[in-house]
Amino acid sequence: MGDFNLTVILDAIRRSSGGLSRVELAQIVGLSPQTISNISRRLLDQNLIVEAGKEGSGPGKPRTILRLNPGGVFALGVHLDPAVTTFVVLDLVGAVVRHSRIKTPGGNDPSAVIATIADEIAQLVADSGVDHDRISGLGLAAPGPIDLDNGTVVDPPLLPGWDRVELRTALSEATGYSVLMDKDVTSAAVAETWAGGASGSGSFIFMYMGTGIGCGIVLNDEVVRGTSGNAGEIGHVVVDPDGPPCDCGLRGCVKATCIPQVLVAQAQAAGILEGSRGGNSGAEIQQSFSRLCDLADEGNEQALGIIDKSAVLVARAASVVTNTLDVERVVFGGPFWSRLAGRYLDKIPALLDAHSDTRLIHPIEVVGTGVGDDVGAIGAASLVLEHTLAPRAQRLLLES
Repeated sequence: MGDFNLTVILDAIRRSSGGLSRVELAQIVGLSPQTISNISRRLLDQNLIVEAGKEGSGPGKPRTILRLNPGGVFALGVHLDPAVTTFVVLDLVGAVVRHSRIKTPGGNDPSAVIATIADEIAQLVADSGVDHDRISGLGLAAPGPIDLDNGTVVDPPLLPGWDRVELRTALSEATGYSVLMDKDVTSAAVAETWAGGASGSGSFIFMYMGTGIGCGIVLNDEVVRGTSGNAGEIGHVVVDPDGPPCDCGLRGCVKATCIPQVLVAQAQAAGILEGSRGGNSGAEIQQSFSRLCDLADEGNEQALGIIDKSAVLVARAASVVTNTLDVERVVFGGPFWSRLAGRYLDKIPALLDAHSDTRLIHPIEVVGTGVGDDVGAIGAASLVLEHTLAPRAQRLLLES
């Protein structure tokens, strides 16, 4: 119970941008002043919080403000994407201390990729200057589907040879760090709750725009992972009943209509991009998709038509989830989001409102991520901070 109360207090301080006094903490979390004082002392001794001056007006003793100590704990994050792998060192308040990015190595040998990732992590830590003893662990955001219990990636798209790779264990052995792994879309949602500011509070879905499209789910400030860690797999939501066939046997699924690989193929078929439909790697898809977005930005009508139609289809998919879960916000982000942001934010809010069953009760806010382009890697590092420091019901379970 003491550890749970400690994390509750730490979380309350974290969520207050200006910090909180002990009196305010007692009012917010409902613990006695003595308990607040004792736990605050523990947090100060562990360098997780600092006393950040005094505030007060009028009669009475000024109150000492408690804030998180950014350098109290650090976490490492890795986002493995078929196109690019991103790395970050994150401090306790969710700020990026150091980051790097490499093209994801090609080929069908996961062990070679893992070795490259381990080397990049070692270099990142050295460049950051962070004390190794203050690094709480390594978080890994991997493309789904995953076997969360065993830390295994299960045949991810565009990563041939990666079926049933025990990535969590392999990366822990290669780096020496304790590793937590989650699906990339879930990690992005965690990042938003930890470092996204106002957009990461309450109930929202995170629409992840990468080589695939997925959906992270947060309800009442709690990340929803599902039975196996694969909540938010929306690739087989039908958004165009007359659309092309999908490998699942249906027609017009998200996976078959609006992921970047499909949009690139549409542009190639229209003659505005060079290349063939098959055999593209993640890096090649990213390059071609960037060129498609360049054409749209330059005013090419065919490119604009492809991007705008994808916005309509993505809005339909998002509306299925928002109507099912009754959330207050849709947050967009991911590796390909910045190229889509202008057109999507112009079109999707009205489309979502039109499809909303609750539009007469409450609006659905549509925003871009407050975290930035590194949201996957930041989310991976945030997994470590969340696991170590956030209040979780499991902390209340007593050993028998």
